[in-house]
Amino acid sequence: MPSQVAPGQVVSVRTLLAHPMETGLRPDGQGRVVPRDIVQQFTATFNAQPVLQAQLHPAIAANPYVAFEFVPDRSGWLEMRWSGDGGFEHIERARLEVTPAPR
Repeated sequence: MPSQVAPGQVVSVRTLLAHPMETGLRPDGQGRVVPRDIVQQFTATFNAQPVLQAQLHPAIAANPYVAFEFVPDRSGWLEMRWSGDGGFEHIERARLEVTPAPR
């Protein structure tokens, strides 16, 4: 994500979360099922206003990649929150400045 954009400019955001994503169906080397451990939800807000909310399921790949676009109306903070099994939660925040284009 850029740190600065002009008013009305589309902002492209790409995220990658390092997470193993276990489905709860795979056996380990001793034949025991590895417990389920997935990221279940991704939420992005800008200045506390929703931008994107996604439900993730066991079929999602490890290290989930999420890309989205939005148009900010003013400067502020983008917050991205991942949550999942076993109380997993990870939050990233980034500042975005909306400034007039140079003349």
